[in-house]
Amino acid sequence: APAPAGDEPDWKRFYEALLPPPAAVAAAAEPRRAAARTVQAASKGENTIRVDTGRFDQILNLAGEIGLTRNRLGYLRNAILRGTADENELASLDLSVNRLGTLVTDLQTVVMKARMQPVGRVFQKYQRVARDLARQLGKEIELTLVGEETEIDKTILEELNDPLVHLVRNAVDHGIESPEEREEAGKPRVGAIEINARQEGDRIVIEIRDDGRGMSAQRLRDKAVEKGLLRADEAATLDERQSLNLIFMPGFSTKDQISDVSGRGVGMDVVRTNIQKLKGRIDLASRPGSGSRVTILLPLTLAILPVLMLRSGPQPYAIPLSAVREVIAIEEGTIQHVANRPALMLRGEVLPLIPLADFLEGSDEGMVGIVATVGERTVVLRADQVLGQDEVMIKPLEGLKPRGIAGATLSSEGVLVLVLELQELIESAAPAGSAVTA
Repeated sequence: APAPAGDEPDWKRFYEALLPPPAAVAAAAEPRRAAARTVQAASKGENTIRVDTGRFDQILNLAGEIGLTRNRLGYLRNAILRGTADENELASLDLSVNRLGTLVTDLQTVVMKARMQPVGRVFQKYQRVARDLARQLGKEIELTLVGEETEIDKTILEELNDPLVHLVRNAVDHGIESPEEREEAGKPRVGAIEINARQEGDRIVIEIRDDGRGMSAQRLRDKAVEKGLLRADEAATLDERQSLNLIFMPGFSTKDQISDVSGRGVGMDVVRTNIQKLKGRIDLASRPGSGSRVTILLPLTLAILPVLMLRSGPQPYAIPLSAVREVIAIEEGTIQHVANRPALMLRGEVLPLIPLADFLEGSDEGMVGIVATVGERTVVLRADQVLGQDEVMIKPLEGLKPRGIAGATLSSEGVLVLVLELQELIESAAPAGSAVTA
């Protein structure tokens, strides 16, 4: 009924009567806020590590031993400065220095182990990734995880997640056939994918295998030519391994139609780039009709890096020892020129010769060659002198990123040493269009 004149309804009071009290609204909203805080914290990444207390006990014990050795060295130093040190104390100085080196090495090992985390933390989520994608594509798969207890540095483990997700999705989408195709080929309806992690020496090896359709080297070459990534004459010179590695080229895809899952030619090149940033390597093997295997090799940790020290001009440099194949002497008569670029013949293999003086301060007349392998490419770096091996901790250069420089460290003499980024140096030295044929 219309309100009497002069007596307008109070709509505000009417709606307030319908709404719950503010305290009830706040109480109902709190679970949602807590969930949002959890999601936000997860998106920032974990900043904590779960470590066994036994490892902390080892760290505490080693710290105490180092303190005792420091006190002993302080006493011997004072005795030497006073001129009262005898032969026994000088011998004790030598023993104390050696003991300090052993204790520091042990401490580094224990601290690095404290950063290690089992790969199973990351592997577990791939079960759901594979299952959801298989359901979307109408496929049947079984994902098996092996070596979940294998430990790897926390930083590497976090950076490894995205490449592995892409490789698992590739195996489901490109590798495993539909149930009908598998039955026609005499295979079980359920496709098998296995992720295997293990430690080999100072490296972690991760393999992703499937028993799907595999890849044909000829089909990959034809696709590369069709998409304009290679000329027909270039494709004809590639062997089977080089043909399989075509999938790492930017823009390469075997899919004829673009979908939400694949077909854009973006992915495998990013996977290889991310693996190389972790100082690792990725290899591929496949057989048509029998499936494919992707192998990733990674260092145990990025905290301490074994390097080869060398000199080009007055400045010392370092390169990762894992990339060094051998060190050779260069003789002027052995230098050849291929496509107007210097090269060396080493046991029947023609290798590009890259003088470090082209990028760094130094001389083009260096007579030492470092045979280095980065990814699929092997080159000879020409330097003035090799100084030896060392284990260093790399520090980033804050505020600047020179070409071909990964970071810096200090030598045992206290001299600043620049650590080279071989991938950037080799790409800078390669002539245009030689990314595949080099």
